[in-house]
Amino acid sequence: MRSRRDGEVVLEVRRLQKTYISSYQQKRNRRTTAQQVANQFLAASGKQISRKTFARRLRGGGPYARRPVVCVPLTRQHRTARLQWCRELHNWTEQDWACVLFSDESRFSLSSDCRRQLIWRESGTAYRPENIQAKDRYPTCSIMVWAGIMINDRMRLHVVANGTMTCQRYIDEVLLPHVRLFRGAVGDKFVFMDDNATCHRTLAVQDCLDSEGIQRLVLPARSPDLNPIANV
Repeated sequence: MRSRRDGEVVLEVRRLQKTYISSYQQKRNRRTTAQQVANQFLAASGKQISRKTFARRLRGGGPYARRPVVCVPLTRQHRTARLQWCRELHNWTEQDWACVLFSDESRFSLSSDCRRQLIWRESGTAYRPENIQAKDRYPTCSIMVWAGIMINDRMRLHVVANGTMTCQRYIDEVLLPHVRLFRGAVGDKFVFMDDNATCHRTLAVQDCLDSEGIQRLVLPARSPDLNPIANV
C-alpha cells in the first residue's frame, strides 16, 4: 500500500515534470529528442522521467513528432529580395492576378517507385506477393512536361520530347506556340511568370518575349513557393 510520503513524492515529481515540459514548450527547441529532455530533467531535478512519459505528456499539450517541412536554404539576401518582391505586389487586385500565366516544367519518373507508401498486412506476411512493391533502385525512365495555369484557365500539358529543355526549345515549343496565344487572348494586361531556370533566363528568351510584347513577372531567386503552379 502506498504511503502518504510516497504520494507526496509522486505529486512533486509530476509537478516538476509539468513545469519542465511547460518550459520546454516555451523555449520551442523543437529538435530536442524526448530522451534528451528526460536526461536534462534528471540532471536538473535528480528525478527520473522516462522518454515515453515525456512524449505522452507533451502530446497531451498538443505537439506531436512530425517530419519538418523541407524548403530551400535562404540567405539574408534571398529573404530581403523576397520581401521586397512581395511588397511591390502587395496592392495587386484579383483582377491583376487573373492576367498572370503561371508556368513551370517538371520531370516525372515512369519507373515504379513506392516512396513511403504504406500497406495494411498481418504479422508474418511481409514476403507474400500481395504485400511486395517492386521498385527500381536506379530509375532511368522519365518524362518532362510543361504547363501553365491562370485563375480561370489552364493550358494543356506540353510533353518535352527527349526530356531536355533548352532555351531554343523553350522559345520554339513553349513561348511561341503557347504563351503567345494567351498573350493575344488576354491583351496588354497579360503577364507571364516562369522560374529562374537557366534556359528561361537567356538573352534569346528575353528578346523573344520583348518582340512579342510579353511582360514577364520575375521571381526572386530560390522562391518556388511564390509560383502557385509549384503546388499543382
